[in-house]
Amino acid sequence: MKFVDVNPFFYPYRGGIEHRMHDTARLLSEMGHDVTILTSRLKDTPAEEKTEFGYRIIRLDSRFINVYNPPFVSSKNVLETLQSLDADVVNYNYRWAPSYDKDMAKYDGPKVFTYHNMWGEGSGIQKKLSMMNDNKFGRKILPTFDHVICVSRFVQEDIISKGVPREKTSFVPGCLSEPPKVNNSEEGDFILSLGRQVATKGLKYLVEAMTDVDCKLVMCGKGPETKKLEKQIKKLGLENKVEMRGYVSEDEKDRLMDSCKFFVMPSEFESLGLAAIELMSHGRPIVCSDADGLPETVGNAGVVVPKKDSHALAKAINDLLNDKDKRAELGQNAIKRTEFYSWPSHIGNLERILKDVASKK
Repeated sequence: MKFVDVNPFFYPYRGGIEHRMHDTARLLSEMGHDVTILTSRLKDTPAEEKTEFGYRIIRLDSRFINVYNPPFVSSKNVLETLQSLDADVVNYNYRWAPSYDKDMAKYDGPKVFTYHNMWGEGSGIQKKLSMMNDNKFGRKILPTFDHVICVSRFVQEDIISKGVPREKTSFVPGCLSEPPKVNNSEEGDFILSLGRQVATKGLKYLVEAMTDVDCKLVMCGKGPETKKLEKQIKKLGLENKVEMRGYVSEDEKDRLMDSCKFFVMPSEFESLGLAAIELMSHGRPIVCSDADGLPETVGNAGVVVPKKDSHALAKAINDLLNDKDKRAELGQNAIKRTEFYSWPSHIGNLERILKDVASKK
């Protein structure tokens, strides 16, 4: 099978979509398939390369406008490149890049759309723009696809509610890149927040909750909300309680996930919660919001509270801090839940879906 996976961003840009693309490209290549990733050309990257994992990357000349993270991108010759590749099936992962959306709609070969992020995701003016964009995508672009792959059961039901027939949808979750490692680290004296610092992650509610929590919080990552969070921390007098680490290395991230008491994820939107899966693989519990697909992912490995509720969040954090046995129980549950989120359990289903769509060529 000749498979092309399309997304405006790929390595060295690293996010949940990009990690999924790499993992599936690597595994499908190992299974004997011809896999190409079609993406934009980021600074200091080659126009084309064959990776050590067996798949090829083609990067298109592109223009970037840094209005958000990731930036707005426009790439040249998406349709022409797709047509020249003559794939058996194409997958598309995005819906906020008009140059890609337009050409994907025009492409008349077998194609799949993977539904990663919640419809209308955002806050304030961003939410309004996101809803306008997604509704347009739903009317004009989505109907041109043969099948929709959903990263959680929640988003599968969401896309069905928008008029996509159930039989045109499938569930293939985001998974861990590697099997969980045994965590023998001692529990540390801090709780952990890890990820892009954008408004939809609800981090301002976590900082507010920390006024009623007697424990250190380590926050890793950066983003458009970082300066606002720093100002909020200072205004509330939490400088000695909340530590902003910024970006950390993979080794440091692993060490923090191994040794934290638990992870806090107060998201406003979360289709799946790949960060939660990664954290659970370290045998640590999670306090999370009830946003979208997040409770489905966390299951019995955490404590779920209403989103945008800093008081409920503080209570859940304090209750778990005061119950070591409960933390141990949830940590064991976390390890068991990550067994489901492994690519060996799902790559065969993804291959079958792609082959089924390709057979219509």
